[in-house]
Amino acid sequence: MSLLIALIGAWSAVQGQVIEVVVPDEAGLTTVTATWNDRSVPLVPRAAEWFTVLGIDLEQAPGEQPLKLIFQFDDGRRQTRASNVTVRGKTFPIRQLTVAAEYVDLSEENQARTAREREEINAIYAKITPQAMWTEPFTTPVPGVSGGRNFGQRRVFNDQSRAPHSGTDLTAKTGTPIHAANRGQVVLAKNLFFSGNAVFIDHGLGIYSVYLHLSEIRVAAGQRVGRGQIIGLAGATGRVTGAHLHWGVRAQGARVDPFSLLEVGVGAR
Repeated sequence: MSLLIALIGAWSAVQGQVIEVVVPDEAGLTTVTATWNDRSVPLVPRAAEWFTVLGIDLEQAPGEQPLKLIFQFDDGRRQTRASNVTVRGKTFPIRQLTVAAEYVDLSEENQARTAREREEINAIYAKITPQAMWTEPFTTPVPGVSGGRNFGQRRVFNDQSRAPHSGTDLTAKTGTPIHAANRGQVVLAKNLFFSGNAVFIDHGLGIYSVYLHLSEIRVAAGQRVGRGQIIGLAGATGRVTGAHLHWGVRAQGARVDPFSLLEVGVGAR
């Protein structure tokens, strides 16, 4: 029988960030699961604690958002402990962009293609691998680049409003080597209509990193990659205004600034 007990803690973050949820280990504790935004996300053991990483979508409603942690013990006890996350609002700028008309006024063929690709991508983000594949901190995919630009910008293409920018653009000339931000498994490596040549990596716990507009892909779906491994070359494929790398991160489907992931601790040892 579940037992609801007192608030165990609180976390705080602005829209478009990740948070690391950590709880101490207890005698007989076998599993810990977080319920966040109607998703079940496992915590994994690390030394004398359990941890996971949760995403705060860039359009998550500001205010107190509920978080439940479910503790299962080896003697059959199950405890549900209430917590919360304080989401702080952020104002994102609006940017006007001009791109080829085919990327704004889609033909019927391209509408069908983008619908298929959106379904494929959503199915990827729906899966939460129950392990943390990384053991070192995340790093940027373009060595030497310490900051990005335009995450969360409200974009207007050819005077037509579109979805906010879900990643950050890194300066990179065509042919610049692009490195995996951390250990994981490639779950998509192909050309997409809007994204051009794209690589998606599953890092576990619902954390996915994406690398778009590549001129060349150097990995294949199903391949395991190491932190810093070259996965492709920067380019200008898909809907772009010039060569660069679009680096994105999804955490349980939430669109988050990938640079916020650099601040979380290492994975399970």
